[in-house]
Amino acid sequence: MDITSRPELDRPNLIAAFSGWNDAGQAATTAVRWLTDAWKAEKFAAMDPEEYYSFTDTRPTIRIVDGSQRELTFPQSTLWAHPGNGDIPAAVLMVAMEPNLKWRTYCTEILDLAHDLGVRRIVTLGSLITDAVHTRPVPLTGWATDDDVRAKLEARHISRSSYEGPTGIVGTLHSFCLDAGMPTASIWAASPYYLGSTPNPKSAYALLDSLDDALGLNADLSELRTVAGDFEKQVSMAVRDNDEVKEQIRRLEERYDAQDSPELPPSGAIIADLEQFLRTQRTDDQP
Repeated sequence: MDITSRPELDRPNLIAAFSGWNDAGQAATTAVRWLTDAWKAEKFAAMDPEEYYSFTDTRPTIRIVDGSQRELTFPQSTLWAHPGNGDIPAAVLMVAMEPNLKWRTYCTEILDLAHDLGVRRIVTLGSLITDAVHTRPVPLTGWATDDDVRAKLEARHISRSSYEGPTGIVGTLHSFCLDAGMPTASIWAASPYYLGSTPNPKSAYALLDSLDDALGLNADLSELRTVAGDFEKQVSMAVRDNDEVKEQIRRLEERYDAQDSPELPPSGAIIADLEQFLRTQRTDDQP
């Protein structure tokens, strides 16, 4: 861990998001980056990318700066600190690309830093592709090990997912937290499959709105709420001339409205709908 300056924080929350497998529609990383900007958090640490990334799988990027200068950027795991104030609790904010290598060492390094900074809990945000629909509230799942946060999630009807199967760095980090006795929590948002990789600010807003309530962040989310509303309108405008996608959306709306307490549907239903949608897309693309 390359620490440029050690922040003095009063029992901060560590809030993390990882791009890639855990970040459909970039909702999770957008949410944490929004907090770093809104709170003007200061970067204080980064993890050595040489240790945790295979650069043939997660490649460095080149961009042009000042018109001609080529700048090389390696995959990042970056941490910012916000000292908090009378209304906003202290926070460590982490945005990272999901590592390719040494997950156990990676998680241990995060936990060591958390213990050194007196972190009260580690909270992760995630997002996944499902058969959610952009015109309805974003389905959320979540859980927490401490009673207060868990009660607030349950009060918002955010229940724990029953998913079993392959996991990403988020699931691995939480397992390490449990073994180390570190309080932990996670909130996941759904992103509609028909949006593909399109950045989804509505899911990002849903994550932050729930996180704000669960942790008492007192964040002003009004600007992001406006962006989310505009995004919903833009998607509706974009699909208005595509009868096939409109029919998909209509069916998803009916399924959502038929549920008394909407939750994420079984993974089999998600996969079946997604495969059917992709099959029809491929058929339409053929000459």
